[in-house]
Amino acid sequence: MTTATVNIRMDADTKKAMEHTCKELGMSMSTAFNIFAKKMSREHRIPFEVSVDPFYSETNMAHLRRSIEELDASKGIHHELIENE
Repeated sequence: MTTATVNIRMDADTKKAMEHTCKELGMSMSTAFNIFAKKMSREHRIPFEVSVDPFYSETNMAHLRRSIEELDASKGIHHELIENE
């Protein structure tokens, strides 16, 4: 089998986390990417769901920033944790 070199760029923290996970699984990053490429080629799709987490929407993030500012300014409401039985 002839091999080819593929170069990719990724965030250094993501690379470190992926290397750690691959090591725990007993494989290299190259093996992990080959598994991904083979599965994608066979199925003609990305082999996992790709979606946007609504938690990180701009509207929600703006609300969270406002809430943090209010809490920092002691304008927030203190709530006790409610245990769910």
